[in-house]
Amino acid sequence: MSANDTIAALATAPGKSGVCVVRVSGLKARVIARQVLGFDPTPRVAHYADFCDGEGNTLDQGIALFFSNPASFTGEDVLELQGHGGTAVQQMLLKRVCELGARIANPGEFSERAFLNNKIDLVQAEAIADLIDASSAQAAQSAMRTLSGEFSAAVNVLVAELTKARVNIEAAIDFSDEDIDIISQTRVVQTLETITGQLDTALAQAQQGALLKEGMQVVIAGKPNAGKSSLLNALSGNDSAIVTAIAGTTRDLLSERIQIDGMPVHITDTAGLRQSDDIVEQEGVRRASEAVRQADKILLVLDASAIQQEQARGLSIDDIPDLLRDDPALLTKTLIVLNKADLLSSPQIGMGDIDLPKALQDTDSGAPLTLPTVTLSAKQAQGIDALTDALKRAIGFSTLVEGAFVARERHLIALRAAAVLVASARSGLEEGQPFELLADDLRLAQNELGLITGEVSSDDLLGEIFSNFCVGK
Repeated sequence: MSANDTIAALATAPGKSGVCVVRVSGLKARVIARQVLGFDPTPRVAHYADFCDGEGNTLDQGIALFFSNPASFTGEDVLELQGHGGTAVQQMLLKRVCELGARIANPGEFSERAFLNNKIDLVQAEAIADLIDASSAQAAQSAMRTLSGEFSAAVNVLVAELTKARVNIEAAIDFSDEDIDIISQTRVVQTLETITGQLDTALAQAQQGALLKEGMQVVIAGKPNAGKSSLLNALSGNDSAIVTAIAGTTRDLLSERIQIDGMPVHITDTAGLRQSDDIVEQEGVRRASEAVRQADKILLVLDASAIQQEQARGLSIDDIPDLLRDDPALLTKTLIVLNKADLLSSPQIGMGDIDLPKALQDTDSGAPLTLPTVTLSAKQAQGIDALTDALKRAIGFSTLVEGAFVARERHLIALRAAAVLVASARSGLEEGQPFELLADDLRLAQNELGLITGEVSSDDLLGEIFSNFCVGK
């Protein structure tokens, strides 16, 4: 396979549909157009035409569009044949263009060629897949902002500001005999402060976009009959989980997908965490424990009426499952849900805090350790809004952050690394460190930002990104 190959693929989903689009890109696209249509199409003009086989027989009728390079998505000659969406027609058209010298495209190869021909950068290429995969209007808008270049523009502004700072610092290195004192030049310090603020803003926007794209995994855990299944039903708005008074009704994982202000949330109900002689229930508890370990947030559901009656609204060590007691990292991801508030004499629906049992307190710190709580009634659907607000707060999601653009984990890693390097340069400048060290920090920060847009890239990175695309993109 070569970058000079002419490639072809369905740009629409395979299967029966009203319309299908066969896309062709490469050096032979114009010749293929002439052979299939019987004439040279005018670039950027829609032609209604017959699509013919090698013997002149009509395979289909539809709209043909031709885009001459470089004014096309890929930067190459591109032909689009928009015909009827029957599966047989699709295959006949693909077979015909391949007979004329095209080959079937690899996943993401059209977008990869657009990137390699400087039509889009790497962030925009990824945004194409994110726009297709968007599960909410907010996620789609975030992906569209990235695709239109807002994220790239923010990164390019940061690179330009870093260049300004490097020019001043490296001038002091190159002309050290001229006794240039850059520390007295406040513009360098101001530039680094500006970059820090811009990095903070970009990181906040990227984090919100990442949450809109990925969402979070929430696992409902607790003892049998605490109301876990009722809580799942209340959050999802569906009676998807069976609710009975019999302990151990839930034996397997049951998942629902909801949205909180456009952020996807994957909620999993689990079997009650307890010791059991039942082999099936034991397997359910094992699966529940594994789901808890992998969760972004754990909702530990407790019977509020029992806690109020037995412990004067305090937690006992028995309320905390062994799984959470033995792993402090899991405790930090835990939100206590005090359910069955409808059974309380004076319920206080909403968010709060509750002290951990003394056995789980950190005696060295002296201060009592608490966990956030939400008191609610899943049965009566009271306090559900408080729970969703608590989940947003726990994961750092805020609808107040404007201009969120879709981002991936590699983008966040690069932005954080760049922020650390800029902070290192700022402190080094104030401490009078050698200019060479400051310049190197800024150079490395630029490289980190270059990884985002693809100015600095590796073949392995490109292969991983584009392999996840659908073939027609």
